Order: sequence, then C-alpha cells, then structure tokens
Amino acid sequence: MAQRQFEFPKVGLLIPVVVVLLILFAKSTVTVGPGEGGVIFETLGEGINTEKTYGEGFHIVAPWNKMIVRKVRQQSISDEMNVLSVNGLEVKVNGTIWYEPEFENLGSLIKTKGEDYERELLDPAINAAARSVVGRYTPEQLYSSKRDVIEQEILDEVTKLLEGQFLTVKRVLVEDVKLPPTIKQAIERKLKQEQESLEYEFRLVTAQKEAEKVIIDAKGKAESNRILSASLTDKILQDKGIEATVKLSESPNSKIIVIGSGDSGMPIILGNQ
Repeated sequence: MAQRQFEFPKVGLLIPVVVVLLILFAKSTVTVGPGEGGVIFETLGEGINTEKTYGEGFHIVAPWNKMIVRKVRQQSISDEMNVLSVNGLEVKVNGTIWYEPEFENLGSLIKTKGEDYERELLDPAINAAARSVVGRYTPEQLYSSKRDVIEQEILDEVTKLLEGQFLTVKRVLVEDVKLPPTIKQAIERKLKQEQESLEYEFRLVTAQKEAEKVIIDAKGKAESNRILSASLTDKILQDKGIEATVKLSESPNSKIIVIGSGDSGMPIILGNQ
C-alpha cells in the first residue's frame, strides 16, 4: 500500500506536463495550403526572416515565432478608376489585373510593404499606370479601336513601376470604358455613319468592277467577230454551206429535194418534214 501511495503523485504530475506539451506542439505546427507560401516572423529576432520561404505542407515552428502564410499563386483584382482622356474628359475604366508574388522573395515583400502589400503597392501602381496611358487617347479611341494597345501599355507601365518590388504582373484586361451618355451616343452615331459610308463605297467599287468586266467581255467578243469576219471568204462560206446541207440530207427525219442552186451557188432545200 505504501508503494501505491508513492506512485499516484507521479501520475498526477505527468498529466499537466503532457497537456502543456500538447498545447506547445499544436501552437508549433503550421500547414501551408496549396498555392501558398509562408515566412517566419521571429519574435525574439529581427522580425521577418527573408532568407527562406516555406512551401506547401506541414511545418514545425518554434512556439515563440509566427508563420505568416500568403497566397503565392497567380491572383487577380478588379477595380473601377476615374481617369481623364487626352482632351480632359472624365471616363471610368473597369479593369482586371493578374499578378503573383515572387515566391523566393515573399519575406522581403512582406517586410518592406507589409502583409497587405496589394493595397500598399499594387493599387497605386495600377492607378498611376491607367491615368498615364488613358491620358494619351481620345474618348473615341478608348471606346472603340485602341483597347488591346491600351492594355499592353498599362501592363508595360505597371511592370516599370513595380520593378524590384518582388511582385510580378502577368496581364491587364480593360473590361469596359464608360463615357458620359452624350459622348457615347455621338461616338456611336459617327461610327454608324462611317460604317454606312464604307458599305456605300464598297457597292460603288463592286458596280464599277462589274461594268468594267462587261466592257472587257464586249470588246473581246467584238474583236473575235472582227477576226472571224476577216477570215471568212465566199469560198469558205460556200464549203460550210455544202457541209451543212450534206449533214441535213443524212438526217432520217428529213426528206430533201435539191433543185438547182440559189444566187450564192448554194443548193435550195425543199420538202422538210
């Protein structure tokens, strides 16, 4: 009995120790999900450790440190910006930009720009690039024919602004350009008139080409007849007539009577049935 009384206190002390160890272990484990990366914030050190980025999977971290997990796959944000065209007209541009943090430099990105680096870094760069590029064009160009060019120019501008900032922009899409209703209607009327003018011009060109074709065909036929007429003599015509008469006389559906000859020397055929 004395031995049992001596063991019970040991068991009672072991349980709290196990509980504490389990809590410390739970606080020391971090799972980085698909498409994510993690960096360590060293509470007793110099803050963000910029030397290593942790990839997907299960990781053990000292309980006094913190793992900051952020998405490192390609992401997108959309925004509507009020910008001025080249003639000072205010337009609204709806756009989407695709970007991704540099995985190896995630620690440097968070250390220099904070965890909310999209708001601190990406938003100002997009707005500055959009204002710079859109300000080069007229409302008509923005509304119709320059969309692809504008997207590429904004991408180039954003890339320059973010150079060396550990954030890569992949693509820019200008989804919509909103103009004041009166300006939009004026542009649409002008575009419609231009389209109708092009259609009318096309019909004129087509008609002219058809007329030229008819003239060429007529000239060709006239020249052919002139050459044929020049080559036909009375002797040739007489021989052709005799050949035709012979073929007609051989037809089973005809009865032919030849009496004398005509003024041209050709036989006179009577009695066709």
